[in-house]
Amino acid sequence: MQGNYNPDDCKAGHAHHGRGPSSFWMHDPEEVFGQLALKPGDWVLDLGSGPGDYSLRAAELVGPQGMVFALDFWESAFRELSKKAADLHLEQLKPVLTDITQELPLGNDCIDLCLISTVLHIFPAPKFNLELYKEIKRVLKPHGRLAIIECKKEDQPWGPPKHLRISPEEMVQGLKPYGYAKTAYQDLGKTYLIQFKIA
Repeated sequence: MQGNYNPDDCKAGHAHHGRGPSSFWMHDPEEVFGQLALKPGDWVLDLGSGPGDYSLRAAELVGPQGMVFALDFWESAFRELSKKAADLHLEQLKPVLTDITQELPLGNDCIDLCLISTVLHIFPAPKFNLELYKEIKRVLKPHGRLAIIECKKEDQPWGPPKHLRISPEEMVQGLKPYGYAKTAYQDLGKTYLIQFKIA
């Protein structure tokens, strides 16, 4: 199973309107955004944004007073999301073509919510030995939040094999050394949403 695994399998079966892999419709997006509780004026960072389904919804919620940065290394997704944002006149949505494992192209203490949806299981082990978590901490405001959506650690005929999945308990332990503390957990069916603050 490992040899045939495509990192996008957790997303690809739920691509929306042919715009590339997205986990947006694997769960109820309204439930997700209800838990995220974005407000007008919030600044959001969507890491590994892909086709930008989450970024587009977040941009609507934060409004023109807010900002959404959608970071991904897929040039095709970047171009398509840039066009979509322009067509919808979402000036608060800024797609950025970059490698999220490197230094994030954002200033310190500027982000209210950082969202990572079905991305972390793609990274090789050890999954928590990444500069990414230090960078997220750097860009988050003092009361900012990190929200992670991941596939449940179960044997399933879809998505990544079980050994690549990250359980909520592993997520909590993995992020603890970086200074993150769990604040909320939501079962989304096939996936889960877990939120953290800086302890």
